[in-house]
Amino acid sequence: MAMLDDVKARLASLGYTATAADDWLLNFCIEKVEGHIKNSCNVAAVPEGLRLVAVDMACGEFLFGKKQSDQSVGIEFEAVVKQITEGDTTIVFDSKNSAEAKYDALIAYLQHGETDFAAFRCVKW
Repeated sequence: MAMLDDVKARLASLGYTATAADDWLLNFCIEKVEGHIKNSCNVAAVPEGLRLVAVDMACGEFLFGKKQSDQSVGIEFEAVVKQITEGDTTIVFDSKNSAEAKYDALIAYLQHGETDFAAFRCVKW
């Protein structure tokens, strides 16, 4: 299965259905991640052992780019109310449990892959 198909399948498992309009950006993210892995490991091709890491990293890049450009990803980023007080009106929002905080944590998790690179690095002379 091609990397693009793997990335689309992974995005679908996370709740985002990629469209044909997303293909260019997805391919860009895949090439960016593959280039990063090749440069970091000093190899000519992405090692098979890092294929799934590359898929996650490409998904993270894609979702991060969508969020930063204010494009919808199907998640509403509304604040979660933690506390309400009526006398003199106090409202406190729980930023740790908001949809946006969870989304940001997902992106950080998907982009974490660099820790797996060490086993595949080649020494450059």
